[in-house]
Amino acid sequence: MKLNAGIVTAKLAATKTFYTSILGFGVSFENEFYLLLHTPGKEAEISFLLPDHSSQQPLFHPAFTGQGMYLTIEVEDVDKVYAGLKKKGVEIKIDIRNEPWGDRHFAIQDPNGINIDIVTYTPQN
Repeated sequence: MKLNAGIVTAKLAATKTFYTSILGFGVSFENEFYLLLHTPGKEAEISFLLPDHSSQQPLFHPAFTGQGMYLTIEVEDVDKVYAGLKKKGVEIKIDIRNEPWGDRHFAIQDPNGINIDIVTYTPQN
C-alpha cells in the first residue's frame, strides 16, 4: 500500500517552485491542472490539483483552506537542512529544537499554508 496526500489549490506554480527549489523535490507528472511531486529519493509523493476543475468530480472541487494540516519530512541531518533553508532565506515558523521524546526538528510553511515539520528522529533507549 502506498499513500499520496493530495491538496486542492489554485497555487500550482508557487507550490511547484517551493517544493522543487526549497525542498529539492522532483516533478513526477504535471499538466495544466495537476502536479505530482516526489521527494529527492523518490520514497514518497504528494499531489496538487486545481480547484473546480471540470475533469474532476465535485468531491475534489473545493480548495484547501490553509489550516489544520501538516506534513512531516524525516531527514538524516536536520541541522544541515535547517542551515541550508536559513541560507536560502526561508521563513522558519518554529526554530530548531530538541524534544524530550528524542525528535530534533523545526517547521516551515508552504505557499498553501501547509505546515511542514522537518525532523531527525533519535531512537530512545
